[in-house]
Amino acid sequence: MAIRQLRNHIPIGGPARREPVDGTETAMRLSLGFEPAWFVNRCGVDLGTSWHVDPRVRYRALTAMKAELLQSFPEVPCWREDDPRDLATISGVYGAYPVPHLFGIALRYYPDKWPELDPERRLSVKEIEALQVDRVLSSPVAEALFEQMEVIEREWGPVHGYLNWQGVLNNAFNIRGQEIFMDMYERPAFVHAFLDLIAQVLIRFAKRLQERQRRSGFEIDQLSVSNCVVNMISPEDYRTFVKPRDERIAREFGRFGVHTCNWDITPYIDALAELPHLGYLDMGMMSDLPRVKAAFPDTRRAVMYSPWTLHQTTIGEIRRDMEKIRAELAPCDVVMADIQADTPDDRVRDLLRICRELERA
Repeated sequence: MAIRQLRNHIPIGGPARREPVDGTETAMRLSLGFEPAWFVNRCGVDLGTSWHVDPRVRYRALTAMKAELLQSFPEVPCWREDDPRDLATISGVYGAYPVPHLFGIALRYYPDKWPELDPERRLSVKEIEALQVDRVLSSPVAEALFEQMEVIEREWGPVHGYLNWQGVLNNAFNIRGQEIFMDMYERPAFVHAFLDLIAQVLIRFAKRLQERQRRSGFEIDQLSVSNCVVNMISPEDYRTFVKPRDERIAREFGRFGVHTCNWDITPYIDALAELPHLGYLDMGMMSDLPRVKAAFPDTRRAVMYSPWTLHQTTIGEIRRDMEKIRAELAPCDVVMADIQADTPDDRVRDLLRICRELERA
């Protein structure tokens, strides 16, 4: 089966996600995203509780946020004034934590930040062992999400958006805490059962939610897992604990991708290359980029570029980084997420210009 690719997508006001390619992808496609404070400072919006639980509040805020993006960066093609679909969306809802929230972990909301997990609440081994998939899926959080989708369809039509599903280990870490890493050695059978439970919840809830989106007119059949904390375990432990669940998720959806975060994926390349129909893979630029390109010729590849590097380093250093990416990994995405509120617009425009120049080189 031909690999159906995904590309990086950063929803307005939300953490990075993935979306299907559409054939317009360039050799150095730049995917821009800004931290919540960037919008709060410029638009006066409030990204607190109401933004996440009320689609009407979110629509009004996103309208102002998108207008600011269009005014500041009219040359960027990913925001279109004539396409309001990204306003009537579930993208960004509950930030990076819809699944832990589904499992009963409360969220703390802020007007100028993404939600955070309640630091005082993680589940014990006993609580996790008592969980059942159907009980998790019947959470009031799930009910509230479907109610939001009803409002969106009634008010605007198709229910656009990509929830931040994370991956089995990310979610286990967020639900159980750092103890999950000791559990791998002290109670591996428990970890296998827990990760299986999370995988089942991810698959069943994503399928149910995406079926509702398709009925509204928004085509979606994908799941991109986030494996940000996989670099805290060995490649061998990835193969043992995480990879079997990634493989299962990959086979359940038409498109599948892996977000690894801004770290060196080199030790994990061989294991990742065994995943079925991998349509997207991102990495830090310290990774062995030529080896990645050789190992994943049919995968849409992407480099995560640090917002702190963009803000602090010289234009010359940024150009050298982009030249390295162009020479060693392209065609690919350059993911410039979480741009800081005090990063000058001219610095962002410089990065846009450099990528355009390298595409023509």
